Amino acid sequence: MAEKVLMKGNEALAEAALRAGCRFFFGYPITPQTEVAAYMSKRLPQVGGTYLQAESEVAAINMVYGASAAGARVMTSSSSPGISLKSEGISYMAGADLPGVIINIQRGGPGLGGIQPSQSDYWQATRATGHGDFQIFVFAPSTVQEMADCAYEAFDIADRYRIPVMILGDGLLGQMMEPVALPEQRDLSSLPEKPWATSGHRGERAHNVANSLYLTAEELERLNIERYERYQAIKDAEQRCEEYLVDDADIVIVAFGASARVARSAVNAAREQGIRAGLLRPVTLWPFPESAVSAAADSAKALLAVEMNMGQMVDDVRLVANGRVPVEFFGRTGGVIPTPAEVLAKIVEINERSGE
Repeated sequence: MAEKVLMKGNEALAEAALRAGCRFFFGYPITPQTEVAAYMSKRLPQVGGTYLQAESEVAAINMVYGASAAGARVMTSSSSPGISLKSEGISYMAGADLPGVIINIQRGGPGLGGIQPSQSDYWQATRATGHGDFQIFVFAPSTVQEMADCAYEAFDIADRYRIPVMILGDGLLGQMMEPVALPEQRDLSSLPEKPWATSGHRGERAHNVANSLYLTAEELERLNIERYERYQAIKDAEQRCEEYLVDDADIVIVAFGASARVARSAVNAAREQGIRAGLLRPVTLWPFPESAVSAAADSAKALLAVEMNMGQMVDDVRLVANGRVPVEFFGRTGGVIPTPAEVLAKIVEINERSGE
């Protein structure tokens, strides 16, 4: 078993990205993710990589586009308003079928909001990361260990499906310290070949072009349809969810990231009171774990979405439940973290109503 070290979430995911083969990082400082960039600025030169603090978030994501087009494993990181500035470039990457890893350590919003933890970018990550018909793959870690694990795997997912991958964390996970077992260093010579990359043809093949502009409507439609067939394959193969005490649960909480940590404590407290509560924790937000949530809707008396926002993931829970079971919501916003006692009180209230 790998020896564990005590690390901040931001630093753990940065180190895991390096071990996954990331050799280019382009970013711009913003709280609460700046440690990602700071860590990369120290470590990348040590492994022969390139770190560059861009002049803006817009510049950073376009540098990611260029490095990815050339075949590199590349990453950028930011926090909520910075991701908004990157949205055009993310859409261009999706339109050119370019892989890449994007870190969002969320803060409160809208606007500049505050620097405290939040989960109010769920809609942005899963519905509207940029303009046009496209999706990105979204991981939602809930521990420092998972921050590292998701960062390590994100590059493989990105390369396998030629899709941007986002790790959607928050200020709590980015700043907290926990023991973490870091993954092994990848053998860079074993990374997958990229025959589509603009890495020089050496007279041996046709020119490759990284492009998202198509002036013929029929051609763009064909490409979008092909892309959505790939998205369906991702939905079929990559839905991920952790279940905790769900099998006999009357009330199933659906919560991701830091909120899931609070929800697990509330579930344990509810069980101590004789209330059969359980937890479904989406590990992927896109693809959303529809199969697991649907199974819970078939067996439970009620579903409860717990989030650090005004209610965003709850929309997906309701879509999956499709009226088969009541779906309720509890959230705190603006950077306020819900407490186990508050979530427990909501569980008790639902339990009393469901017994009437």
